[in-house]
Amino acid sequence: MTRLPSVGVVIPTRGDRPGLLREAVEAALGQDYEGELSLVVVADRTTAMDVGSADAAVTQHVAGVVTGASHSTGRSLRVLPNTRTPGLPGARNTGIAACDTDLVAFCDDDDVWLPGKLTAQVRALRDGEGEFASCGIEVEYGRHRVARLAGARSITADDLVRSRMVMVHSSTYLFERGLLWADESAPAGQNEDWDLALRAAKRRPIAHVDRPLVRVRWGASHYVARWADRIAGLDWMLARHPELAVDPRGAARVYGQLAFSHAALGHRREAARWALRTFAARLAEPRAPIALAVAAGFVSAPTVLSMLHNRGHGI
Repeated sequence: MTRLPSVGVVIPTRGDRPGLLREAVEAALGQDYEGELSLVVVADRTTAMDVGSADAAVTQHVAGVVTGASHSTGRSLRVLPNTRTPGLPGARNTGIAACDTDLVAFCDDDDVWLPGKLTAQVRALRDGEGEFASCGIEVEYGRHRVARLAGARSITADDLVRSRMVMVHSSTYLFERGLLWADESAPAGQNEDWDLALRAAKRRPIAHVDRPLVRVRWGASHYVARWADRIAGLDWMLARHPELAVDPRGAARVYGQLAFSHAALGHRREAARWALRTFAARLAEPRAPIALAVAAGFVSAPTVLSMLHNRGHGI
């Protein structure tokens, strides 16, 4: 039998949710994968001013959190500071650079890999001669858990233009080391994961294991209500991937998200402008009337998000 590829798992964290981080680490180390597995937990700085002793303090704290996590032969665990741009993309790239493995995987510090995740994805990569893999997810919000599947064994760039495809989530990513890096120019780290998946799919279709093998926890995200950052991230994606404005369904989705984000900030005129662009791209896009309802004060943005999250969906 040929040797199983070694896998390096990158887990970025700010160290402010220690219980969740410990679960993420233990779930990754507890995978039944028979190949070599190493974890790199990257302690991130929130701003460029948090340097020197702050780096050491955060790294020491994170190391204390993950100390004692169970692991066996063929498993290793390191904690490093983010030495690149502060934020999620820089933390991911710090982890990638620290790996000397065949493959690299991502896991957010508030998510959990379910049993069999890694073995199934490595098999999918080898069977399909792919470069990049994802899998189905189980969205957890409060007491609700909803499986989100793609209904397909591969994901193309066209798929990711028409729909963000929530199951192609950063915590599911597994890819060849050296193939791709996170783009550190993403505003506040917004959409760097979507950008990474799109770039991967443009090279070759993504191998997808359509079973819920990662539990994604909504509600604990650092980005859940940063509307100005969301707007900047969507503008960045439109400029970086012009094809997003060409596909009517994909364009309407992005324009509708912009309308909703402006509505959440109380920018009624901008919300109405983007809602009109949404209707022009695709009349049946539901985000436009929802955004107008928020802009008019008929319903609040948090109420809309809570209703959607209970069903395993986002805006």
